[in-house]
Amino acid sequence: MVENNETTNKGYVKKQTLTGAVLLSLCIGFIAGTVYTSFKLASDTKVSQHGNVAAGNDQAEEQHDHSAEFAAKILQLEQHLEKNPKDADALAHLGHLFFDSDQYVNAIDAYKKSLAIEPEKTGVITDLGVMYRRNKQPRKAIEEFDKAILLDPSFETARFNKGVVLLHDLNDVEGGIKAWEELVAQNPMAMAPNGESVDALIQRMKKQQ
Repeated sequence: MVENNETTNKGYVKKQTLTGAVLLSLCIGFIAGTVYTSFKLASDTKVSQHGNVAAGNDQAEEQHDHSAEFAAKILQLEQHLEKNPKDADALAHLGHLFFDSDQYVNAIDAYKKSLAIEPEKTGVITDLGVMYRRNKQPRKAIEEFDKAILLDPSFETARFNKGVVLLHDLNDVEGGIKAWEELVAQNPMAMAPNGESVDALIQRMKKQQ
């Protein structure tokens, strides 16, 4: 998980397609700060007329195992925090577990508590922004990314994420392009998760306007 300003960020969360097909052919993703995998419960599996799982039984069992694992880890951390409520790292890790298990509101709460104790962790701030975005609060997400950028102007994850939210959630193409242009100004070699340069994405979007 992202714990400090120097951590390299390599993970992505799937995005929605931008209106107008500006990035229709791209799989650029939404950087979260580390590799996150969401394990859905078995509610998505098909059930036969007799109430038995008709397909994906192995997958459902695996998902159930992961869910149980998350629940156990969450309980362990919560018990730890009852005795150590000012443990910022434990609160951040709890937020990561809620993040991974799609418990957006709980993740937001844990991250905010962690940041109340150690407010300058850009990775945790960025993860908080991601959770606000997933919780359909894009403007709050932008606020968090801006905080991370203010603390560390070279923090590329927050800059890229800001562009994604502006483009995909707020339909602000000009704002999204500007955010990414500021990223390229910091690092001309900045790359999107699909391996394409951010500068190339910007030029593609400008042609689509």
